[in-house]
Amino acid sequence: MKFSINQTELQNALSVVLKGIATRSTLPILSGIYLDAHGDTLTLQATDLELSIQYAVPALVEEEGKAVFPGKLFSEIVKNLPDAAVHVHAESDSAVITCDTSSFSIKTLDAEDFPGFPHVDVQQEISIPFSQFASMVKRVARVVSKDESRAILTGVLITLEGTLLKMVATDSYRLAITEADLPDSAAEDFQAVISGSFLQEIASMQRTDDPLKLALAENQIVVTYHDTVFINRRIEGNFPNYRQLLPDSYVTRVSMEVGHLVAGVKRTSLLGQTSSPVKFDINIASQTAQLSAVAQDVGTAQETLPCEGEGEDVEIAFNYAYVLDGLSSVATDKVYLEVQSALKPGIFKADEGENYLYLVMPVRIS
Repeated sequence: MKFSINQTELQNALSVVLKGIATRSTLPILSGIYLDAHGDTLTLQATDLELSIQYAVPALVEEEGKAVFPGKLFSEIVKNLPDAAVHVHAESDSAVITCDTSSFSIKTLDAEDFPGFPHVDVQQEISIPFSQFASMVKRVARVVSKDESRAILTGVLITLEGTLLKMVATDSYRLAITEADLPDSAAEDFQAVISGSFLQEIASMQRTDDPLKLALAENQIVVTYHDTVFINRRIEGNFPNYRQLLPDSYVTRVSMEVGHLVAGVKRTSLLGQTSSPVKFDINIASQTAQLSAVAQDVGTAQETLPCEGEGEDVEIAFNYAYVLDGLSSVATDKVYLEVQSALKPGIFKADEGENYLYLVMPVRIS
């Protein structure tokens, strides 16, 4: 195998497929990146048997062939090369990489031992502008649970109902929901739970207005974007019935400026530890929300913010880090807070035009 390719293009390709290599496998071949030089294209593949990634990039191929390179080492070498043409020549069990005045010789693995790229029988497919998909993922994926013992909560529930695409995530302390209308969607209704970290990896790719295709098979998901194909296993199990948490009414509803609220919560939380709650004391008569925090043996903090609202006066407290997480996903200038009582979840909603809802469990006020 012999090919030449620009250093930047090869580095970009490697940075994408590197996310698919196995980091803890006992099979050395899974820590490698499979390269196939054919025609005028270089195809790179990586898999950990759960997630498979394939990336195609144009290259000047002099001799067609296949080889498996040690993933991390190859990526580090390419990353540190100058921005010039990279020449790669692989024979039997070794490869020579040259660029400008640099030259490396590294051991390679047998391409025959590398698992074939999965062939998936797709049942459903939708197309969504990548920038829209990425912003939806970033709103909900930060809420997924880190606790692997409840695998279903480490995923994002993606549903299509008619032309409405919805993403939902929860770690049982808070819940995030975002929606988008896909007017051109002709797919049948579906629902699937997809790994939150997998979706975040895709959302972190370079943003363009090009479409991203999301396809579902029986137990896998296939995501295609540009010349990259991601195949990942769907998470099995029943996602919690989040709809029963969403009240159909409220006792108090106020709107506040997002920027002022974020700054106020940050200042109020300076005293406390990460778990310290911030109390919201909403007074409808004066149209104010007083934020306060008390830290044992440290002191107290208070901040009064203007708000516009209706309903009854209420006091409710939340974990401040959870509040900041939710507010960081609100793209509008104003946010609504809806409360039923001090012991029921509070709901933050983005202003008109943005379909985003964030529910937070309250902290008991002592």
